[in-house]
Amino acid sequence: MKEGDLNRPAFWPHFSAWLVFGISWFLAHLPYPFLLWLGRGIGWLFKKLVKSRQAVVEKNIQICFAELSAKEQQNIIDQNYRETGMMVSQTLRTFLNRSPKPFEGLTIQGKEHLEKARANKQGVLLVSGHFTALDVGGRAICEQFPIAGVYRPHKNAVQEYVVKKARLNYADAMFTRDELKGMVKYLKSGGILWYAPDQDYRRGQSVFANFFGTPASTITATHQLARISGCQVMFYTVQRIDQHPFYQLSVSAPLENFPSKDVLVDTQRVNDQIERMVKQNPSQYLWLHKRFKTRPEGDDNYY
Repeated sequence: MKEGDLNRPAFWPHFSAWLVFGISWFLAHLPYPFLLWLGRGIGWLFKKLVKSRQAVVEKNIQICFAELSAKEQQNIIDQNYRETGMMVSQTLRTFLNRSPKPFEGLTIQGKEHLEKARANKQGVLLVSGHFTALDVGGRAICEQFPIAGVYRPHKNAVQEYVVKKARLNYADAMFTRDELKGMVKYLKSGGILWYAPDQDYRRGQSVFANFFGTPASTITATHQLARISGCQVMFYTVQRIDQHPFYQLSVSAPLENFPSKDVLVDTQRVNDQIERMVKQNPSQYLWLHKRFKTRPEGDDNYY
């Protein structure tokens, strides 16, 4: 979808949502150190007030880091709440602050892999995970390459308009998860498509592939898109750091011999790569998501 296809919701029927947008716009233009401080506060409040998700975070960490002591697990959980809160303030800055300053000085390790694919007019499926700096990474890489994204539409009309418009200010195009024909066409034309397949979706074809040694329902779209379009598959990692330029970005070399004829083998390779990215900094992964919600027949419900 291009920016010209957007329909701006009327003001008065959505007054409260537009008011929230106005406040968010103001916050997005505050100094970066203040936004990080605000984010840490949001994370603290979330931990205190949203008890239902606290149980989800704890269960995910227990599953994925069973080898750690209870104290070590709790340390990841505490850090994760701070990072999740900062995700909110960083995302506001990414979406609503049009200044290039937030991304000055950023370099992408491994960008030569994308440059080579573009020179060869080879489509690329750029796979990431749901990390707390996800949207920061999206804008940062779009500042250097024409890239399209895949997203899930929001139910609130104003939120959908604001978020999609913000992303289209820097992305080449945006596709919903159901626009498979558009994605394939874009990849076949030599485009770079960025998406994250690491959530438990109820729609689409899925298989159980291990994630941190535990079966996780995982969509097979990476295998299918690569098979149909002939694109390369690379992995994109984004981490927040405390020193300038505040983010580390890296792109992997293309997966070799991908896709194969075995969808489960390929999907497992995708999960293995995302797991590797998570292990680099466990506190910056979105553990609030019920990653293991869908269970194989006969397994107990984790949540």
